[in-house]
Amino acid sequence: MKKLFSVFFIALFAFASAQDSKDAKESANRFFYELTFKPKKDSTKLDKVVTILDITDKNRSIYQDYTVIAQDSIMKIEMEAIQKSGMMKDLSKSLKTPKISARVYKTYPSMKIQYVDKIASGFTPTNIGYSEELKFNWNILNDKQKIGEYNTQKATTEFGGRKWTAWFSTDLPFQDGPYKFFGLPGLIIKIEDDQKNYSWVLQGNKKIKDYTEYSYIESLMQAKGGKVNELSREKFEKTFNDFKKDPFASIRPMMTQEMMSKSVPGMDGTVGDMVKKQEKQYKDFYNANDNPIEISLQSTDKMKK
Repeated sequence: MKKLFSVFFIALFAFASAQDSKDAKESANRFFYELTFKPKKDSTKLDKVVTILDITDKNRSIYQDYTVIAQDSIMKIEMEAIQKSGMMKDLSKSLKTPKISARVYKTYPSMKIQYVDKIASGFTPTNIGYSEELKFNWNILNDKQKIGEYNTQKATTEFGGRKWTAWFSTDLPFQDGPYKFFGLPGLIIKIEDDQKNYSWVLQGNKKIKDYTEYSYIESLMQAKGGKVNELSREKFEKTFNDFKKDPFASIRPMMTQEMMSKSVPGMDGTVGDMVKKQEKQYKDFYNANDNPIEISLQSTDKMKK
């Protein structure tokens, strides 16, 4: 969980011309899940974020953080102001940053899962990902309860080294759920592990007529990451861990001393100051998050077909 590109780098790309999307139009049912989670294994501190599961009419679903998309209208105003004035602006003072950078795709009806995240390749974001076929061994119980407006039923499973309890509703005819979870005879309304490290609860839903999985800023920066570089799960983990250890490894050789010493119009300090600030933010974030959803790759591997 992290923010991949800082508002500083968003500002650097603010002068790029937005391109019209050539993606075919599709619609989607958007389900809003509040995720409560514990970032640190040895801490009782909890964090919260709104995530979304978009189930489209193109036989797929996409799960991601809602933070950036929720700020699209604000971002459009800010970007237009930056482009008009020709001055950079520290957007961190007015915009929230996402806690989750990854997207989880499921393909209907096979429910093949693709997990995609971004790393930096120079100043260009690059998508890396892995695919897997999971089969959740659900134990459906007789317990029932009302959660919000939905009548739900209890089910349990084990996944990623944790024991999970889910409440699903046949009121919603989707055999899907947040993150990688799926396979119950109805949409998952609530799911949490037995230690309450991670807990998702459905908060609402709406219909999206002209759907796109990307935020305004991703399109503006042409930062969709391009075609996914498909890796094995193990290679993905190594590549991403290397990125977390040194997020600026691919950027640093491109930053000349002359460039680093330049002042940034509209912002306090030089480019070098901004880079150092962002590098510290990355490292502070990763040091504050050591409790992944899946704590056991071995447990996950056993579930693969």
